[in-house]
Amino acid sequence: MSIRRSQGCCCVSHFNEDNGRFVLLAVLIIAYLTAGATIFSAIESPSEAEALQRWNWTLQNFSQIFNISLPELRAFLRSYEAAMAAGIRADALRPRWDFTGAFYFVGTVVSTI
Repeated sequence: MSIRRSQGCCCVSHFNEDNGRFVLLAVLIIAYLTAGATIFSAIESPSEAEALQRWNWTLQNFSQIFNISLPELRAFLRSYEAAMAAGIRADALRPRWDFTGAFYFVGTVVSTI
């Protein structure tokens, strides 16, 4: 005599219990990340807008004081930013990758791994 067990709601959608838990966990993680992103965006957006407004005012003021057009100033700043991203420092007293700097970098990598 076979006893028929109720297989629950997971069987209706052809999911077993493990798959159902996985999907539930994925949905909860996505909901948690969405809520966090919404809160973070609401907190940080006004501050970012204010900083951008101050930066634009500073650029405009600098442009007027030193009689340079705003597009030229922005082009210069983009070039400076690209140089910084490439590792070129304007006020470097020593090269970035001398032995001391390289040793420090290697020590940091090894200690974090």
